[in-house]
This record gives sequence, C-alpha cells and structure tokens, in this order.
Amino acid sequence: MNRKCAKPFLKWAGGKTQLIPEIKNSLPNSVVNKRFTYIEPFVGSGAVLFWMLGEFPRMEKAVINDINEDLINTYKTIRSSPKELISILDMLQKEYHVLDSDDDRKKEYYCQKRDLFNRRKQEQTVHSALFIFLNRTCFNGLYRVNRKNEFNVPTGSYKKPTICDRQNLLAVSEALQNVELLCGDFEQTADYANSNAFFYFDPPYKPLSETSSFNSYSKDEFNDKEQIRLKVFCDRLDSLGHSWLLSNSDNDFFDRLYSNCKMSRVLATRMINCKSNGRGKLTEILVKNYKTKQSQQVINF
Repeated sequence: MNRKCAKPFLKWAGGKTQLIPEIKNSLPNSVVNKRFTYIEPFVGSGAVLFWMLGEFPRMEKAVINDINEDLINTYKTIRSSPKELISILDMLQKEYHVLDSDDDRKKEYYCQKRDLFNRRKQEQTVHSALFIFLNRTCFNGLYRVNRKNEFNVPTGSYKKPTICDRQNLLAVSEALQNVELLCGDFEQTADYANSNAFFYFDPPYKPLSETSSFNSYSKDEFNDKEQIRLKVFCDRLDSLGHSWLLSNSDNDFFDRLYSNCKMSRVLATRMINCKSNGRGKLTEILVKNYKTKQSQQVINF
C-alpha cells in the first residue's frame, strides 16, 4: 500500500492521537510480525487508522466503518475529489477569515453554513466541505446531532482556524486509495475479516456522569444496550480467532462487562467540558483478547 504521512483532517472529541503510544504497546504479535487486515468499526477522525497505515508496511488492507453517513461520505470525497474539495474549503476559509474582527458576523456566517449543511440538498463535495468547515469552526470540534439528525453545535471562539489544510488533505486522499470505506452498523465489519485480522474499537464512550455525555454522535443513542451488543460481537470475533483491542471510559460497568478479558488503564486528557475544572488527565481503559509482551501492564478483573 502506498502511503504518505497523513494525519486526521478533523478535530474530534475523543480522538486517539494521544493514546497511540499506549495502543502501540498493546498490539498483538500477529500485527507486528505478519501480514494482516486492519479493521476499525468506529473510525471517527481516523487517528489510529492513519498511524497504522504509515507504521505497518505488512498491512494487506484496511477497512473502516462508521454509522455517521456525513463522516464516511467526507472520507469518500477526500479519496475521490480532493482538489475540488480543497477549492471549496479555500473559499470558505477566505470568507471566514475576512470576518475575523467581527464576532457577530462570524457567528451569522457560521449559522448560515450550519443551516445549509442541515438541509442536505447540496452536491456531495459541497456537503463534505461544509462538514469540515463546521468541524473546524464549531465549539471544540464537537460533533452532535439531535433526533432529526441536525447538527446543533454552536460556533467556537477561534480567530483564524485552519479550514483548508491542502497538504494534509492530499496526503489523506492518497492514504485512502486502498482503504475499504463502509457506512453502517459495526457488526457488518466481520464480513471483511480474513484469517489474520486485527480489530480496533473506539465506540462512543460511556459518559462518566449524566451531565458529561457528548455521545449524541448519531440520531440513535449508543447506550448500555449497545455497549453490551458490542461485547457480544467481540466474543464472536474471539471465537473466530480474530484479535481485537477496545478503548472506552474508565467505568465499573466495563469491569463487569469485560471481566473475562485483559484490561489496562491508561492516562488520557479530557478536552471537552463546559467547565475548565472538568478538563485534564483522567484514566481510560484498553481491553484486549490476546496476550502481549507488555503483560506487566495488564490488570485482570
């Protein structure tokens, strides 16, 4: 697979860039030493995907999936029409930056683009450009929709955010050329696993409290019932001989749910919280169904 150094093209709540060193230390030997298929059923901003593409030349193929249709369509647009997308983003960036000294006009411009995005009547390349624009200018890069699937995040307070990153978008486009792009339920990814497949799961996190939920990622909630369904799916992959690694919030719920698996706790930085004292370091969990050389880091429950 031909690869350039690509990085996430979105700001994303819960993005895994900071956890890559921990993920690297938790990979199975079948990934490090053999040819394999990489499958990510909840791709989000793709931080782990792009790192894997650049790190492992033995990767035969990559398969990514997400239930967020706007997100996957944006991946498809970047793969097939990067120059057209860059042209639109460049225009949006120039128009937005001109309003730098007028917060009221910036907010009005943002709301106009958000309304246009929610109408979902424009050509796909334009829609993908609006998706990236809103992500780069909204509050903390948060993606949240209501029951009508309408994006409802308010504007952020950035002065001149980077909306059009031409060099990275071209690198992402090249990196995605041999990546299978799926949109739908995570269970469909099992059909794309070969004899040596490695799954990385980064599902919507279980909130630590009733007031800290930012997982309205689609119009259908990823609740405890869905977390249990994901565990059943992981058990199915285990029975098929596939390796998998999963990250989630540090919660007693998962201690019980994954009691038959290997679990470690790692430090992460919380960036999305309306209160400044709610941000900072916290622990998350990494769960896997295989042994690694870093066994001293594993905590069994």
